[in-house]
Amino acid sequence: MIDIANEIDAITREVSRRQGPDGEEIAVLIRRSYDAPNMEVWDALTDPERMKRWFYPISGDLQVGGTFQLEGNAGGEIKRCEPPSLLEVTFGGPTSLVVLRLSPDGEERTVLELEHTVPIALAMSGAGSLYVGPGWDGAFVALDLYLNGVVADDPVAAANSPEAIELSRQSVHAWITAVEASDTATADEIAAAAEMSFATFAPDFAAGEPSG
Repeated sequence: MIDIANEIDAITREVSRRQGPDGEEIAVLIRRSYDAPNMEVWDALTDPERMKRWFYPISGDLQVGGTFQLEGNAGGEIKRCEPPSLLEVTFGGPTSLVVLRLSPDGEERTVLELEHTVPIALAMSGAGSLYVGPGWDGAFVALDLYLNGVVADDPVAAANSPEAIELSRQSVHAWITAVEASDTATADEIAAAAEMSFATFAPDFAAGEPSG
């Protein structure tokens, strides 16, 4: 069983609107600590054989300048890879950039930070974070379970279980709170994005009701 409340609270979420190298962009920042050494977390994030145990099978030319494809999900280009502290890739399109940063917190803990940026023309507002944030939350939780020895026979099926969908429902609410705090979207923009986010990540549950 997943301690859903604990998993939701373990993640720090931030949304910002800022000037990027090619114009204004929306940035989604996710941060969490893991009870595992820095190199162990890095290896779980980058070893194809380990990735498929908690995330997705990955294929491609897995080196800087090469491209990757997650089975049934997004692909992109590997821009930077600096083991065991930094990985930068495009994700789903050339202007959608994901950066992973890892830093040791003592010898046995690691802080993982994920930043996902897209141009304002694509995100429209900070409410655009509701289309990606809950998905990244799910990945952060799956990584925690994997590092603690909880390995699903089928990670994709596990991600669609009632328990995982309830986690996603609560995650959407947490991202709504983060967007509201960021002052990067209007109430109408948040409401419209939230409706789509619930339909995508938690289609079996009403937006305002727990699973029971």
